Amino acid sequence: MSHVVVRLGGGRFALAMDAVAEVGRAPHVTRVPGTPAWVEGVANWRGRILGVLDLRSLLGLPDGDAAHGRLVVLARGGSAVGLLAERVDGVLDVDPAALEPALLTLGAEAGALLEGQLTDDNGPVGVLDAAAVFALRHRVGVARRAG
Repeated sequence: MSHVVVRLGGGRFALAMDAVAEVGRAPHVTRVPGTPAWVEGVANWRGRILGVLDLRSLLGLPDGDAAHGRLVVLARGGSAVGLLAERVDGVLDVDPAALEPALLTLGAEAGALLEGQLTDDNGPVGVLDAAAVFALRHRVGVARRAG
C-alpha cells in the first residue's frame, strides 16, 4: 500500500495514500483560543474552513518550521483535517505485514497515533494511523469544555 512520507520534527512519518486528499503550501493559520497546543488553528483552504493540526507535541517531537512547510490534507467520510509538516519526502510502499510495533519508549499519546514502524534505506519511518488522527477531534471538545 502506498504511503506519503512527511517530515515532522526531523522524523519521518508515513500516511496512507488513500487518506491523503492533497498536499499544498502551509496556509495562514488562525489560532483558536482554548484548544490544545497540537491544534494549530483553522485556515481557509479552497474556500472552506479547515482544522489544522501540528502533531509534533503529541508525538514528543521538537518544534520545527512547519508553518513554512507543507499542509497535508486528510479526508475521511466527508470530513477533512490538515496536518502541518516540514516537508514531504515522497511516496513509500508499506507492507502492513512488515510493520513492527511502535517503540515502547514512546508516550501513550504517540503510540496511539501510530500503526507501527518500519525501517528502509533512509532509516526509521513511523506509520501514522489516519483513523486515530481523525479521532483527535473528540479530545478538542473535552479540552475546550475543561478550559
